[in-house]
Amino acid sequence: MRAHRHRASLLDPLDLPDLPVEWAGRIAYLDRDGVINVGKETYVNNVSEVEMLRGAGQAIGELRRAGFRIVICTNQSPIGRGWWDHETLAEIHDYIQDKLLSEDEDAHLDLILYSPYAPWLGAHARKGNPGMLEAGRQLVEAAERGQQLDDESFMDAEAYATSDFDEASSVMVGDRSVDMEAACAFGVRGIQVDGALGVVDAMDSILMD
Repeated sequence: MRAHRHRASLLDPLDLPDLPVEWAGRIAYLDRDGVINVGKETYVNNVSEVEMLRGAGQAIGELRRAGFRIVICTNQSPIGRGWWDHETLAEIHDYIQDKLLSEDEDAHLDLILYSPYAPWLGAHARKGNPGMLEAGRQLVEAAERGQQLDDESFMDAEAYATSDFDEASSVMVGDRSVDMEAACAFGVRGIQVDGALGVVDAMDSILMD
């Protein structure tokens, strides 16, 4: 059970927005709810329920100006539970991207990945498993190289051995333990933030390193 991708099939060519500086392999893997927008116990079920966290757009713009690609990795089990569909989620993500860019013109989300699976399915793509982070690294790096992934090359055992970069300078930001579990499983530094503050709460830790 692979990750899903915003308005595209997972292995479709990825057209990355221009980065303000040269990319040196750094990725900020970001959870969504409690990091970019306010998380809700009853989920964010439609665009009208989206509440952006203060400063999220500026923070993402700063990360990209510091050379980070931004990969959203979000569990969205309401799809798997049958509560709403992929198009509803796509509309929410379109809205979030527009709100971020209205705050900072550099606040592009380079890649949005999500897991639609219910928790009891044990999907590798659902955090705290590392499937979305694995997919994000491969898709971004392939796009930077001008390469196209296919079913044979994606998740190949040698995928990370041939990478030009390691994850030492990348980071996973989330507000829950499953985010930190996914970071640990993937071998990337995890930063757990206050869900009332979101990514802003992680900026000093990320940019000082």
